[in-house]
Amino acid sequence: MKMKIFSYPYMLWLAIFIVVPLILVLLYAVTVTEGGSITFTIENLRRFLDPNYIDVLWISIKLALETTVITLILGYPIGMIIAKEKPSRRNTMILLFVIPMWMNFLLRTYAWLTLLGKNGIINYFITLLGFEPMNLLYNDGAVLLGMVYNFLPFMVLPIYSVLAKIDYSLIEAAEDLGANKYQIFTKVTLPLSVPGIITGITMVFMPAVSTFVISRLLGGGQYMLIGNLIEQQFLWVGDWHFGSAISIIMMIFILIAMAITSKFDTQKEGSSGLW
Repeated sequence: MKMKIFSYPYMLWLAIFIVVPLILVLLYAVTVTEGGSITFTIENLRRFLDPNYIDVLWISIKLALETTVITLILGYPIGMIIAKEKPSRRNTMILLFVIPMWMNFLLRTYAWLTLLGKNGIINYFITLLGFEPMNLLYNDGAVLLGMVYNFLPFMVLPIYSVLAKIDYSLIEAAEDLGANKYQIFTKVTLPLSVPGIITGITMVFMPAVSTFVISRLLGGGQYMLIGNLIEQQFLWVGDWHFGSAISIIMMIFILIAMAITSKFDTQKEGSSGLW
């Protein structure tokens, strides 16, 4: 009974800042205000079926998937390298990944404007080499680069955490049984690191598919992602009902994506999934 008392503040916090806002968003999504009266309807959800809005959703998913794949390709080797280092060097390398996350997300994105701009640092060195300045900003590449940079630590850290906990005796046993490095990786290391991969994919894909700051700054406002669309409805158009409907649809999509990624986590309790 005494232990339950300590959970009450958490439950109150959960209700005020999570449950109640979700209920309000859901109510806005299924209602419209006409002549001072509130009417329940699903018209807000139907509006999202417009081809223009579907295209925005597709572009958001496409960029999020590309970001997830690139961060996985880059993050897995980095996580493996860090996990194999000595504890002292390992902590230093992890710190290098964590320090940029201490800086404000908006400031980190703004920093790329000084690097990729027409008169930025990269173009400065390009002109020194005798070439014409390149158009590095306000395109898919700039947006993708900003997303990979900001979300890469979310892929590296879970993978590193899992790889660092792998029992090295399993690898030694595989070597004693005649397995080569490729077989050790595919039969031992990779299966044991699946939970970290799934966590990394989830932590990268979810914020990437709903981001709006990166596309607005590095895309120059000409790239409308689903996050930009929601922001536009709430802040500029003033249509909270449609904005809430898009948020609910996005939330459902994210939950479906999480359910799909969890299906690939084959490591169950009491089973190592080896061989």
